Amino acid sequence: MGTRTEPVGDGAGLTTGAVARRLGVAPTTLRSWDQRYGIGPAAHVGGKHRRWREPDIAVLARMCALTSTGLPPAEAARIARTSATTERADRTPSPAGRPGAAPEGGRRRGGGTGLQLADVRQECRGLARAALRLDADSVDDLLASAIADHGLVTAWNEVIVPTLMAVGRKWESVGERYIEVEHLLSWHVSSALRRTHAAPSPVRAGPPVLLACVPGEGHTLPLEALAAALMERDLPVRMFGAALPFEALDGAVRRMGPAAVVLWAQSRTTASRPLAQHVAGMRWGVRGARRAPLVLTAGPGWAGPHVPGTVRPLGLEEALVVLGSIR
Repeated sequence: MGTRTEPVGDGAGLTTGAVARRLGVAPTTLRSWDQRYGIGPAAHVGGKHRRWREPDIAVLARMCALTSTGLPPAEAARIARTSATTERADRTPSPAGRPGAAPEGGRRRGGGTGLQLADVRQECRGLARAALRLDADSVDDLLASAIADHGLVTAWNEVIVPTLMAVGRKWESVGERYIEVEHLLSWHVSSALRRTHAAPSPVRAGPPVLLACVPGEGHTLPLEALAAALMERDLPVRMFGAALPFEALDGAVRRMGPAAVVLWAQSRTTASRPLAQHVAGMRWGVRGARRAPLVLTAGPGWAGPHVPGTVRPLGLEEALVVLGSIR
């Protein structure tokens, strides 16, 4: 498609896979855009391997932004190529040494559909773009790559959480317009976390860690991340998910005798100090050798005065350290 072949060193550009992760587009989509619309790299290595330079990636980013608004790919490609040509002309010095003037009226940047992401990993931007397009396959691929490349804890803290927060800010600022983006992203994050421990592995003997959202609390993703990280470490886990009623929590603790109980509360309206104190005061076993669980009050809902008899970890890593220390 008019692509020239020239020798390019390894440091002269990015591979198709790297660009796909950066922009939140499946590699097959990039190849299709190259074949169908001529949106491809300016150079190949040895006539075969693609290497994308920053001007090539800028055209791709523009096309991604346009298609995310619903514009047909063919039209988006035409506009992206035209914009790139115009921008290069604008940067070309005039005979007097001044940059060329911008077209009358200027050009509008994206139509306000992007997410506000500050100083974050490139993977966040790619994941956000894929979520905005409701591109489920790309979201799955990007989540799997982030976890494989960085490990679950880093992927959660530095890729998944910033993207989820940006999506949440987006739909809160514009009403209900983007709530479907948050739902899709949350679902696929949950699926990705479960896939990290889909393959059975030997689990250490001993009492389990019980994970539950407090009554009335429906935000489970942080607890799912903790469950996945504990299972990666082959620790026995019992995950009870959202809004576990008090009676059910009490019964589960008494039946299982867990080594620890993690109570997640996203909101102060759901965090119950009496509930946490009740669980921290539970005992079982024969007289003289009774045991009690270590209780972790996790989540922003527990901000404020410390609940006596409990530990409040500040984040996923700290929770893992605390729970690892009781083994």
